[in-house]
Amino acid sequence: MEVCWQIQSPTSLRPGFQQKGRLKINTFIGFLPRPIYSLASLESQYNTNGFVHKITASADFSRKKQGRMSASGPKSSSPRGFGRRTTVGSAQKRTQKKNDEKDNNATSTVTDDGVGISKLPEAIANVQKQGSAVLDGSDQVDKRPTENDVLLEQKLKAERENLRRKEIEALAEETLARGDRMFVYPLIAKPDEDIEVFLNRTLSTLSNEPDILIMGAFNDWRWKSFSRRLEKTELPGDWLSCLLHIPKEAYKMDFVFFNGQSVYDNNDSKDFCVEIKGGMDRVEFENFLLEEKWREQEKLAKEEAERERQEEEKRRIEARKAAIEADREQAKVETQKRREMLQPALQKAVISAENVWYIEPKDFKAGDRVKIYYNKSSGPLAYANEIWIHGGFNNWVDGLSMVEKLVDAEVKADSKSGDWCFAEVIVPVSALVIDWVFADGPPKEAFLYDNNSLQDFHALVPLRTPEELYWSEEESLMFRKLQEERRLKEEAMRVKMEKTARLKAETKERTLKKFLLSQKDVVYTEPLEIQAGRPVTVLYNPSNTVLNGKPEVWFRGSFNRWTHRLGPLPPQKMEAADDGSSHVKTSAKVPLDAYMMDFVFSEKEDGGVFDNRYGLDYHLPVVGGIAKEPPLHVVHIAVEMAPIAKVGGLGDVVTSLSRAVQELNHNVDIIFPKYDCIKYNHVKDLQFNRSYHWGETEIKVWHGKVEGVSVYFLDPQNGMFQRGCVYGCADDAGRFGFFCHAALEFLLQGGFHPDILHCHDWSSAPVSWLFKDQYTHYGLIKTRVVFTIHNLEFGAGAIGRAMTFADKATTVSRTYAKEVAGNSVISPHLYKFHGIVNGIDPDIWDPYNDNFIPLPYTSENVVEGKRAAKEELQNRLGLKNADLPLVGIITRLTHQKGIHLIKHAIWRTLERNGQVVLLGSAPDPRIQNDFVNLANQLHSTHGDRARLVLTYDEPLSHLIYAGADFILVPSIFEPCGLTQLIAMRYGAVPVVRKTGGLYDTVFDVDHDKDRAQAQVLEPNGFSFDGADAPGVDYALNRAISAWYDGREWFNSLCKTVMEQDWSWNRPALEYIELYHSARK
Repeated sequence: MEVCWQIQSPTSLRPGFQQKGRLKINTFIGFLPRPIYSLASLESQYNTNGFVHKITASADFSRKKQGRMSASGPKSSSPRGFGRRTTVGSAQKRTQKKNDEKDNNATSTVTDDGVGISKLPEAIANVQKQGSAVLDGSDQVDKRPTENDVLLEQKLKAERENLRRKEIEALAEETLARGDRMFVYPLIAKPDEDIEVFLNRTLSTLSNEPDILIMGAFNDWRWKSFSRRLEKTELPGDWLSCLLHIPKEAYKMDFVFFNGQSVYDNNDSKDFCVEIKGGMDRVEFENFLLEEKWREQEKLAKEEAERERQEEEKRRIEARKAAIEADREQAKVETQKRREMLQPALQKAVISAENVWYIEPKDFKAGDRVKIYYNKSSGPLAYANEIWIHGGFNNWVDGLSMVEKLVDAEVKADSKSGDWCFAEVIVPVSALVIDWVFADGPPKEAFLYDNNSLQDFHALVPLRTPEELYWSEEESLMFRKLQEERRLKEEAMRVKMEKTARLKAETKERTLKKFLLSQKDVVYTEPLEIQAGRPVTVLYNPSNTVLNGKPEVWFRGSFNRWTHRLGPLPPQKMEAADDGSSHVKTSAKVPLDAYMMDFVFSEKEDGGVFDNRYGLDYHLPVVGGIAKEPPLHVVHIAVEMAPIAKVGGLGDVVTSLSRAVQELNHNVDIIFPKYDCIKYNHVKDLQFNRSYHWGETEIKVWHGKVEGVSVYFLDPQNGMFQRGCVYGCADDAGRFGFFCHAALEFLLQGGFHPDILHCHDWSSAPVSWLFKDQYTHYGLIKTRVVFTIHNLEFGAGAIGRAMTFADKATTVSRTYAKEVAGNSVISPHLYKFHGIVNGIDPDIWDPYNDNFIPLPYTSENVVEGKRAAKEELQNRLGLKNADLPLVGIITRLTHQKGIHLIKHAIWRTLERNGQVVLLGSAPDPRIQNDFVNLANQLHSTHGDRARLVLTYDEPLSHLIYAGADFILVPSIFEPCGLTQLIAMRYGAVPVVRKTGGLYDTVFDVDHDKDRAQAQVLEPNGFSFDGADAPGVDYALNRAISAWYDGREWFNSLCKTVMEQDWSWNRPALEYIELYHSARK
């Protein structure tokens, strides 16, 4: 509540202000220095408009803040933001210099005609008379100040101060007459100017206090607080005052008076306040604060980045020190190994072997050119047509380093009689011993050797380096070698990591842009990327919505998911777009603290028919703002999770979706059974968390990280999950029902309050009804349940019940959602049922960082990368190493996957002179045996072009994706399918049947250009409709023909599919929207 005081101008002054107007100053000839400008300002200063002024009193700040600002006076003589000025009649002495400074640096604006204004013309006349000067007959004016000028300036200053004093005295008298105790001068306070605050101590609750201070701040106590001591004035009565400076951002000044301790005059607990005119209003100040906060955040971000850089540099230096020590230690170890290995050679080494070999000259050193003579008649090479020396040094430390053909030699001495020949070689630089054998040919061509009866030949270097010095130098060389190897390795790793991060960021940015553009047929913005603090135009096409044909379209919007502090925007009537399209448009200013723009459309200003995107509303992200979206807390309750306990695609989704949502700065936990078959090597930091009881059993809880996601493992001590498997037990329904109830109990007893519970398929479907029946009213009030159907073929009853109780439900593709919409367990709930295509984890499936393929590649070198992978695949599986089209099939062998179409496709590929590789197994033994027989037949008749690997082999699957030209997925039904998505990630072109998620992700190069364009994509594969042989042939023939007939075009298609983003980037955004919709 605000209480307004009206301070009236003194009645004695009113008659004197009936005549108003600017005073006329006559033109004169003469010298008048700068004070002439003071006349104009003086006239303006006293040409005022009335003394009526509002002083309001508002929030009882003093009661709440008195402990915060109880200082007895300012910390310095001139607090920041407030100028100094001599108060009227102050008893405290001030130097003339300080007075002059105040007059020059501060102005006071009076907004009514004041006392003494009648003397202004006289003052001006005096100025004219005293300031006149006679020109010396030239056009030049003498601008040098004279003594009269100085006297004139002093007189004007004294006159101004006199007029000001009389105005203040009149105000004090009138204020006292009304029984009020305070006033301010000037009456109209303006930003970036001074104001003097007066208090009559006698009328105040501080009447007995010797010292009185003013404590306050601006703009509802939110800006630039202050505390100043009031000083005695020479006004009649017990008046105190102080001078304050109003900051340029102020729209209101709030203050109280106090004794420096605990006694206050706070206007009867309402505080005093003065409105500031001509500056910011509240909204502008809010925006100013946001800008200040923005700048502060940027400053803090830079400081944090610098701290992180310094910390990283510190870690790098420490790591470098550790690496140097490790390399030094390794150099010692390696050198010692070499030394030990060389000892036998040193012991065996001689200068010559009589009548077998010798060296000339006898005294040689490393680096010298020497001749090694050999008597070929002394050994097994006596009848060889040619003889070669294969040599090295220091017990073959660097392998072969000397290879020469021997030539015949003439020997003078009888002692060297025989069939001698020699080779001229250079002794290796680091040699202590040279090692060699003789052979009947060069390396890789020799058949017969003389290797000194398996001992090899070893000769000491006579003038060798002293051994200790040699090994010291070897250790230094080894250290430098290790250092260089490490440097090259680290540099390669750094370059690769930077490129991976860049590619990931570019893909994310490209996906967001395509996500925004994909809605262009209904709504988009200009600019496409909405910037905080800037205007945005929203364009809407009602012809594609429920508002088609409506005469008017109204825009209703807000920010930050309808929670912005400024509330919703007023409804705006949209007008026709300028481009002549069927779009209509409107504009809005985006606040600086916006992170999301929200809107719906209606046919009338007051409502009527709405387009609210089927209850989800339209939400577009805002970039560059100072506020970030508050994180959601999402808890998945699931029974599969890759890679620790994966059975099918459900496990991939749980892990990858969790990671993607977490990367969007939300908090994610997974509650999971602690099976005895978990692959614990993929669990980081596993440790006991707590224990609780439910269902007459103790449940131990363990916590760890899987792929960076927080996981709580529930381990009931009744042995339910100690079965060595995930599924396959007769009591699976009971086991998982128990788990779901135990998970909810864990949340309740642990004090968790998640925003979203996300459960999956029949196995965790009980979460939805157990939560609504038993836990909604026990502390989990704000939680909402989202249920995802991965495959309706299993557990339809449980799925139907979960659909009833879930707040929102999804399935794994839009087309599959349509295909199952008529199912009796789905159809009653279509209003909350949505299809969202699954994604793949780009970190797991990444040909640029894949250790299972021979050559890392991106879309830039996809041809080279896939060629290397195809050669490796052919070699590994024993296929013909030839440039042929290769069709890959990676699948579970079930009827759902179209096994009859797979068999036909294999034979059809072979007929077209292609190669085919199948990787997969069948849970049904009959189907498995059928494919074993087929494999035997194919391997015997087409062994160079067909290979069936009837098992699960993760590394081989990576190589097939990379080496195959095509990946075939002929499923009879496919809720989503990940195979075709992984294939495209590796540049393999998908050949699929049009069903479920296959239809949503593969766009035929001949028939789906428009459908792809609507998704801001390019065609990316080959597809067919039927479930028979002609259907497969239609797609497969076109694919293989394209490979044969247009290789350049086909290579560009591989590049295109590889650049498309089928990760969780876009699905995660859609799930976030769904989570928020569930919470509405």
